[in-house]
Amino acid sequence: MKIGFDIMGGDFAPKEAVLGAILALVELGSNDTIVLIGDKEQAENLLNSQGISDSRLEIVHTTEVIGMGEHPTKAISQKKDSSISVGFKLLASKQIDAFVSAGNTGAMLVGSMFTIKPIEGVIRPTITATLPRPDGKFCLVLDVGANADCKPDVLYQFAVLGSLMMKHVHGIEDPRIGLLSIGEEKEKGNLVTISAHQLMEESNSFHFVGNVEGRDIMSDKCDVIVCEGFTGNVVLKAFESFYSVMKKRGVKDDFLDRFNYENYGGTPILGVNAPVLIGHGISNAKAFKNMIFSARDVINSDLCNIVREEFKNLVPIQ
Repeated sequence: MKIGFDIMGGDFAPKEAVLGAILALVELGSNDTIVLIGDKEQAENLLNSQGISDSRLEIVHTTEVIGMGEHPTKAISQKKDSSISVGFKLLASKQIDAFVSAGNTGAMLVGSMFTIKPIEGVIRPTITATLPRPDGKFCLVLDVGANADCKPDVLYQFAVLGSLMMKHVHGIEDPRIGLLSIGEEKEKGNLVTISAHQLMEESNSFHFVGNVEGRDIMSDKCDVIVCEGFTGNVVLKAFESFYSVMKKRGVKDDFLDRFNYENYGGTPILGVNAPVLIGHGISNAKAFKNMIFSARDVINSDLCNIVREEFKNLVPIQ
C-alpha cells in the first residue's frame, strides 16, 4: 500500500511529521510505502540528519503550503502546488491509497468534497473522535466539527457510517448506536433529535439503543454516539480541556493517559470515495506515526468500498 503523507501540515511541520514517518517504518511491512508530500530539500535534510535511507519512503516535492488560518475553498483553488492540493491529486489518480494531514482541516474537508467527492447517497461526510472508557474500551463520537447543523436524515446516516467504522475498522461485531440528547426518553431533545430518534428506531441498518446523555459517554451504554458537529466538537474540546488540566496538576493515572490525542493519531473523513484522515494541528512524531497506522487500518478494512455498497442498498428515508 502507499500512504500519502502531508509533511507540511501541523504546528511543528515538517520536522515532527518526518520523524513520525520514520517511527512508522519500524512497524510497516516491506511492501508498504509512505509518500512524503512537501518540501523535498527539508525532507531530505531531516532524513539525512537521522541517518535514514529507506526505499519505503518516497518524496513528492511541493512549493506551497496552505496555512491554518487560510480560507479553505480559496486556498485549495489558488494554491495548486500546496501539499494538500497535490495530495488530493495523487489520491484522485490512485497513485496513493490514502492521504493523511494535520494541516488546515477546512481545506482537507473541501478537498475531499470536491476532489474525490462523497460516496453516492451520502448527504454529508463526517469526522469522528475516539473517547476512552474506564472499562478499557472506547466509544466513537460523530460528528465532531464538520457539520455544525444537521437535519434528522443526516444524523441517521451518521449512525450508519459510525456503525460500519466500528464494525469493520475496530472489530465490534454489533456496535450499539446512541443518539446524544438531554434525556433518555425519546420525547426529550430538540426538534432535530426527536425526529432523528424516530428514524433510527425504525431502522434495521444498525443496532439503535435510544437516547444517551452526556453522563453516558463514559459508560458501557453504547459504542457509537451520534450528534451534530456543534455539540460533538464541544464534547471533544471539553474532554481535551479536562485532560490538559489534570496533566498540569500532575495527576498520574493510566485511564487519564488514554485521553492523550497522540495515541489516536487521526480520524477518517467518513463517507468519501477514498481514505482521507485528518490529524490534530499540534501533532508530534508519535501522533503522526499513529495517524499513518490509522490510515493503514482503514485501507486494510476496505471501509470505503463497504460504505459504498451499504449506501447502494440503503432504503431512502421518506
